Amino acid sequence: MPEINDNEAIERILDECRTIAVVGLSSKPTRPSHGVADYMQRAGYRIIPVNPNEIEVLGETAYGSLAGVREKIDLVDVFRRSDEAGAAVDEAIVVGAKAVWLQEGVIDHAAAQRALDAGLLVVMDRCWLKEHVRRQK
Repeated sequence: MPEINDNEAIERILDECRTIAVVGLSSKPTRPSHGVADYMQRAGYRIIPVNPNEIEVLGETAYGSLAGVREKIDLVDVFRRSDEAGAAVDEAIVVGAKAVWLQEGVIDHAAAQRALDAGLLVVMDRCWLKEHVRRQK
């Protein structure tokens, strides 16, 4: 079984998770969440913005929570403060996501363990974009 941040988990997420809910996705182009999600979208992944303060981001309807999304979510990518990440992870478990990815600087060991225990693939404190680019080399 994959552990947090192991290469197998990263490879499986990049290969198998095509529909990605980005929690904390901002419409502001200067925000890291926007740059990473824009890259994901251009790389062929389906992006679903999850941010109660947004209406639309990158041409996609934004949702206030994961529970409001009406399609199957493969990966929940979290751009929230570490102390808020656990709620997003718990929602990811409830909606049946395959994986959670806590972006660089987002660290919540207890939440990561809950996700692992629920059978999700887990990456924490890593950048999805950097891992994708590294794999392309």
